Amino acid sequence: MLNRRSFIIASGLTALASTRVLSANDTVRVGVIGAGGRMRNLLDAADKLGPYQIVAVSDVYGPHRDAVRERSNGVATTHLDYREVLATDVDAVFIASPDHWHVRMAVDALAAGKDVYLEKPVTHTIEEGATLTRAVRSSKQILQCGMQQRSWTHFRDAVDLIQAGSLGRVPQVRTYWWQNYHRDWAPKPIDTQALDWKLWLGSAPDQPFSEEKYNHWRWFWNFGGGAMTDLFSHWIDVVHWAMKSDQPREAHMLADKYVFEQWECPDTIQAAFRYPGFDVGYDGMMNSSVDDGGLEFRGTEATLKLNRSGFSVYREGVQDGQNPVLTEKSFRDGTISHVENFLACVKSRKEPNAPVETGVAAARAGHIGNLAFHRGGQTAWPPKAQDRS
Repeated sequence: MLNRRSFIIASGLTALASTRVLSANDTVRVGVIGAGGRMRNLLDAADKLGPYQIVAVSDVYGPHRDAVRERSNGVATTHLDYREVLATDVDAVFIASPDHWHVRMAVDALAAGKDVYLEKPVTHTIEEGATLTRAVRSSKQILQCGMQQRSWTHFRDAVDLIQAGSLGRVPQVRTYWWQNYHRDWAPKPIDTQALDWKLWLGSAPDQPFSEEKYNHWRWFWNFGGGAMTDLFSHWIDVVHWAMKSDQPREAHMLADKYVFEQWECPDTIQAAFRYPGFDVGYDGMMNSSVDDGGLEFRGTEATLKLNRSGFSVYREGVQDGQNPVLTEKSFRDGTISHVENFLACVKSRKEPNAPVETGVAAARAGHIGNLAFHRGGQTAWPPKAQDRS
């Protein structure tokens, strides 16, 4: 039932009341590791919060380093090797490198006594999950996974509604994300003289420089995991959170390269995951952005449709479900709130909104989907003995 408590939760008052703004005297000294487009988004968010200072930046591409140094008003030192950043006097680091560097950089940062904001997906392989979790839990450091929905007010309110039983039992969750790389992701030319390609490759197999791989690394298996770890990981994290269940029992994936033949990862996907008591579906492609991305929690009493703009609840039997009985709009980019939560935890030493286990579980679900793809379209989890390789 949608009652007064549910309405109060959905109004956002609970979340607003708990928001902490850093005071004018709180300055967190930050190191930047991986200074591309996503890092610019993180620093834009940090600029809107309490004071912080960029002390050092590392990136394998010179123009990226220079841009962050300029942003710091010339204060930040610039480095090719991220370990030099860890040797500086910083309280915390933001890591937004390609996926295949995430765990190594994060583990080194934790060992150096730095708090970490680690972009998603936090792992590049299933096996890395245990390594990262052990590194965090054996240290005294804070690690915030870049699952910003965990701090986004209307997502928090939607999860409260679901967990309060306002939708009834939820047997099915639909997730989707459509993007148009032809229209929206035209890369800039790369000055190869300013790029250390060998260092960018890191632990990946040696291979010639490729502008396509450098710009669209998420779509090559050596560096990323395609849509399942880039996009789906955000939505499955919300599902894990709302449904209090974070390991699928089996996965199915129908996918292909219909648009971008130059990629390795599929650009068009239909995937399905079976969790205890409910199923999750995912649809996506990279050449159509109509409807963007979102989730639908379909319950026995009501359906909740959720995206980054807000959510609406549709009650069964109320005008045939055409008009929402409850709506909430987003009033602030969740990345801002998520960075704010991280900086607050750096000061308070409290657990962040997206601790390591949540990021590992979200990435793992995407990896399991990709595992199903590589194994002919389906896999059990944990894999059966004959499927282990």
